[in-house]
This record gives sequence, structure tokens and C-alpha cells, in this order.
Amino acid sequence: MLIAEDLLLLLYDDQTGKPITGSPGLDFALAGAVLIELTLQQKLDITSEGRSGRLQVLDGAPTGDSILDERLSYVVNRPGKKPKDQIKPLSKHLRDQLLTRLAQKGVLEADQGKLLGLFPVTRWPAKDARHELEVRTQLESVLTHGLAPDQRTAALIALLSALNVVPKVITDAVDKRALKQRAKEIADSDWAAAAVKKAVAEMQAAVTAAIIASTTAASAGSSS
Repeated sequence: MLIAEDLLLLLYDDQTGKPITGSPGLDFALAGAVLIELTLQQKLDITSEGRSGRLQVLDGAPTGDSILDERLSYVVNRPGKKPKDQIKPLSKHLRDQLLTRLAQKGVLEADQGKLLGLFPVTRWPAKDARHELEVRTQLESVLTHGLAPDQRTAALIALLSALNVVPKVITDAVDKRALKQRAKEIADSDWAAAAVKKAVAEMQAAVTAAIIASTTAASAGSSS
């Protein structure tokens, strides 16, 4: 599973098939997860010298994963951009692609219905929650029992923290404030190689910046 797939499973309610957080944050976080995945695969890096904080292509060859390769190709054709400037375009159609693939794998179920009896809507309840349960168990071990995270788990926690949804995912924790603090500490700690850690920090900042920009634009449009 991709980090983005794990993130999507965590951000959708297993019973209702609805997301537990809204757009555009969810979509931007998924795009951030894809960029982190490409960094872990040593396809991309974040520059630390010269034009600091910009995406650098290390290897533009396909990964073999259609979702990753579509985004990698986009970055290859637009080198030197800041992550926050790439998040929005990279998020286009990403959620639908991931949901459809998870349904094809038998992990989710595409439940067709109508909103208010009129408008077509698709819910995505869990069909086989075994993998998601493993991910949640790993998250709980790190967030509530103090285990050291691996790179993928730490990346997930960092993205969930950026969305401010950690207590919505780990619902059994009694002290929500301590849970959020632990997530922030993991996001800020040295849990990975410098290049990967920098990529996750940049994705956190990019997701936050993109959410703020979209919210500001929406507010300006509604007031005009």
C-alpha cells in the first residue's frame, strides 16, 4: 500500500464511508503523501542549498505505480518548484484514483446512492479492514505506548498532525492534548534520514499553506 492509500483509509469512516475531515485539506495531504513516497523511493529530493526548499528530481524513471508515475511525470516537467506550489495541481483527481483502486483491491466498497433522493453520491465504507487495522495498531503503539516510529508511520503521523485530525483517528486516547503533542513531537523529531525528514517537514508546511490559501481565496470570493 502507498502512504497515500493508508492515509485515505484512516481519513474515511469505515461504517459511513464518509471522510472525517473536509476538503481541500484531505486532498492536499494525499498529494503530500505521494511526494513523500517519491522521496522515500529516492525519486525526488528537497533542495537545501541555493534555491532552498524546492523539489529536485533525482530519478525520473517510472516507479511502476500508475498513480505515483503520473505525479512524478508532472514534477519532472516542472522542475524547481516549491512543494506548496505543487500540492494543489498534484491533488487533482488523486482521491478518486485512490478510492477506486482501493475498491478494486476489495479494501473499500463503492456504495452508490442519492443525496436527498436526487443527487448521485458514492460512499466508501470498509469491505476488508484488516490492513487498516494493522496501520491503526502501529499508530497507537507509537502515539500511546511510546514505540519509535518507522519512516512510513512517522510520515503518516506528520500528515495527520498537519490536518489536526489525530484525535479523530486515535479515538480511544483519554488525553487528546497529550496525543496531539506526541504527534507533533514525532513530526518534529529526527526519526528519518535528513532528506526524508526535510521532505516531510516541507509537505506539512505545504499542506498547511495550501489549506490557508484556499480558505482565504474562498472567503474573498464569498465577500465580493
